[in-house]
Amino acid sequence: MPETAPTAPAGSAVPPPPRPRRSWWGWGTEDKALSDGECAALGALVPGAAATPLPVPDVRSVELPKPRVTPPSSLAHLMSDTPPDRASHTYGKAYRDVVRALRGELGTAPDRVAFPRSEQDVVDVLDWAAGADVVVVPYGAGSSVVGGVEYRGDRRGGVVSLDLAGLDRVLDIDTISRAARIQAGVLGPDLEARLRPHGLTLRHFPQSFEFSTLGGWLATRAGGHYATLLTHIDDLTESLRVVTPAGVNESLRVPGSGAGPSPDRLFLGSEGTLGVITEAWMRLQDRPRHKASASYLFDDVKAATAAVRAVAQSGLHPANCRLLDPGEAALAGVAGGGRSVLVLGVESAHFPVAGRLAELGALVRDHGGSPAGGTGDAPGDDSAAGSWRSAFLRMPYLRDALARMSVISETFETACTWDRAEGLYEAVHRELGAVVREVTGAEGMINCRFTHVYPDGPAPYFTVIAPARRGAEAEMWDEIKSAAMEVLGAHGATVTHHHAVGRDHRPGYDRQRPEPFARALRAAKHALDPAGILNPGVLFDGERS
Repeated sequence: MPETAPTAPAGSAVPPPPRPRRSWWGWGTEDKALSDGECAALGALVPGAAATPLPVPDVRSVELPKPRVTPPSSLAHLMSDTPPDRASHTYGKAYRDVVRALRGELGTAPDRVAFPRSEQDVVDVLDWAAGADVVVVPYGAGSSVVGGVEYRGDRRGGVVSLDLAGLDRVLDIDTISRAARIQAGVLGPDLEARLRPHGLTLRHFPQSFEFSTLGGWLATRAGGHYATLLTHIDDLTESLRVVTPAGVNESLRVPGSGAGPSPDRLFLGSEGTLGVITEAWMRLQDRPRHKASASYLFDDVKAATAAVRAVAQSGLHPANCRLLDPGEAALAGVAGGGRSVLVLGVESAHFPVAGRLAELGALVRDHGGSPAGGTGDAPGDDSAAGSWRSAFLRMPYLRDALARMSVISETFETACTWDRAEGLYEAVHRELGAVVREVTGAEGMINCRFTHVYPDGPAPYFTVIAPARRGAEAEMWDEIKSAAMEVLGAHGATVTHHHAVGRDHRPGYDRQRPEPFARALRAAKHALDPAGILNPGVLFDGERS
């Protein structure tokens, strides 16, 4: 029989310590943001950066449009129109979002923010919004980097941001089947804390783990911890419950089914434009007890790429397989001298993993990799892996600091087949590098790492760093990003591997998506959201009936 889990973390009789305050304009928490002096020191490393950092506006004094929405008395207790709530729900956390927030440009702020405490509250908000022609933008924790939570269209009867943070419970845990019924608003760390007493884990760790929710992962088809096999949240989903304006859609909870097209696949990646995901049954795993990692150095990035392909096609399925090209390795401080670094990790809940890591190491050495260290079941000091992980978690805060110094520091990611990988890598550096020089007047930097790998191809993740003109940072990045999407399309690569579509990727997605499927999506939108109130402009236009 399913086991009912506690509805609060173990030990909840003792109030948890207060959490650090989230930054309204940038990534993470205010206490981890770089100081003005640290921003200036970082900017000094980028030729052409501004001399002083942009000031952070006081959220209480930023100029916001006057709210145009007056909710009915039955919903008033769920709604807020305070400047901090409205400002913090205006944008996601992309570079262009951070820059515009620093400028105090908040003209697209929602009129109100709704904080439902139950699924019925969500139903009530959607019922009212449909009748009042009010746009509703579902909001998990706001870590979107593709414009997924910013409404930019016709204001219609008003705009409400629907913050799901109040739906944050683990409702049931089935320890026999290893699955849990979880509400959509739970944050990553809280979810893991509630599963830990049962010896279970979802084991889904995107870079935004600390500041993102289960519902956000599902709505954006987020990529997580695993570099192979269970790469996306799709792979961990058993069934979904979704509130739409046309009714509640709940799929059958089974391990697999051949009964027609999957109803869950319709809502996974739908980005809040077809419905509001309120809960899901998720597949869990026993917590790993055996872990090992190792790093390898390469003098030739092509040889390193060949080694990763061999690993991906070996059937050994490492949990971690991150290739850092020379620029990325140098930026993270894990290697210099033009060398690339391959970080491998294996884990198991039941068996030692040193043997599997050794097999992977033999493959890598056959392709020219030289060992740099190891940890866990494999003895040694894998300082490269540890340094890279620290840099990985710190990078969004450094991005914000560079944004304050008027330096473009942003990423885009993709996936392609192995036969196109080398050509894509070279084209991005050659063609996009030329665009960066033209737009910024500087050489700039383009780095790459592989975040996930498959037997048929990798997922390259590119970082662009270059000085920008103060006041024109977002517009300059938009020009570079547009060129990047053109390069990806020309080389048969996807517009996104795990960052979703939002509004920023719409031009590339429109070209990538087959037109018959586009018509089917629009028909689904018409059937599920006939008033067109849910997150208009995401995935497709023509949202009104």
